[in-house]
Amino acid sequence: MPYWSLYLQHLNFNAAQIGEIMAIAMGSKIIAPYLWGWLADHSNKRIEIVRLTAFLAAFIFIGIFFQDDYYWVALVVACFGFFWNACLPLFEALTLNHLGDHIAEYSQIRIWGSLGFIIAVVSLPLAFEAYGYDIIPVILLIFLILTAVATFLIGDKPYPIKSSSQQNIWEITRQPVVIAFLVVSTLQVASHGAYYTFFSLYLIDNGYSSLMTGWMWALGVIAEIILFLVMHRILKRYNAGLLLALALIGTTLRWVLLAYFVDIVSILLFVQILHAISFGLFHAAAIHLVHDLFPGRLQGRGQALYAGLCFGVGGVTGNLLSGYGWDSIGSAYTFLLSGLIALIGSFIAWFFIAKSKDYV
Repeated sequence: MPYWSLYLQHLNFNAAQIGEIMAIAMGSKIIAPYLWGWLADHSNKRIEIVRLTAFLAAFIFIGIFFQDDYYWVALVVACFGFFWNACLPLFEALTLNHLGDHIAEYSQIRIWGSLGFIIAVVSLPLAFEAYGYDIIPVILLIFLILTAVATFLIGDKPYPIKSSSQQNIWEITRQPVVIAFLVVSTLQVASHGAYYTFFSLYLIDNGYSSLMTGWMWALGVIAEIILFLVMHRILKRYNAGLLLALALIGTTLRWVLLAYFVDIVSILLFVQILHAISFGLFHAAAIHLVHDLFPGRLQGRGQALYAGLCFGVGGVTGNLLSGYGWDSIGSAYTFLLSGLIALIGSFIAWFFIAKSKDYV
């Protein structure tokens, strides 16, 4: 993800086109996760569907090597996303189900994804120097295949039986605290659109090397890992809704600082450390809330609904706004707009989740 925009720029796509392709990748999350989640919940073959969608995602991505024009790349990304974005939320639900009563320890499993991310962002600039940006889709395909193979190392586990799981999912989603949670999460993901789409380009345009850019990505995830190590203790002491509100306040601060002080290395370092708050704290609290709000056999669809609305609608909105805003209003104002979106979300999280009597 950090270097995909560099590859698209290498193909001579402009900022709007890059934002659109990133939005297309996120757009499939609106439908695909819920469709596959519904199938998994009703067929009770969750791990089989995880394996199928992982392999189909890798197979379809091969199409990226056939042509490099805008419409073909957009088509491949759309088809790829339909399967890849279905695999991830199902795997989240499966992981939480394995944890059972120890869901607060989810963050300690999530650390391994963070370690993989660090290795990738630090090592890839060395590959760029040797082979150029054309190596990016090759590396992506290799890891997609390895991920698909790895799904056979994992087994499923029966859902815990809870009386509340007999509720209809639409009855749950009509609850004010659930609506507020989905809105807040959508705003949070939308506020990250400019960061995930243009952060690498933003640093390079401001005089940083690709190697330095990689280390900035890595620093953010290192901070995230440190938080994940203690997150299970934090979740046992504090309301997840409160943590969600704090995560969005930290996100607001992060984007404002990035807009005005990108050229000051010390502040840039602090901005990346805030990734522990804007992503780590948010993600751990959100996953905890999804698991609580959508119990039993609704887990798959709950994770899918969360992924579809928040990462689908939020991701599409954030990527499109950043893509169109980057050239029209400028990079700094685009990040300020991102900060405003997160600030609105923090108020909703505080008043409708953290202080809600429906969720403690």
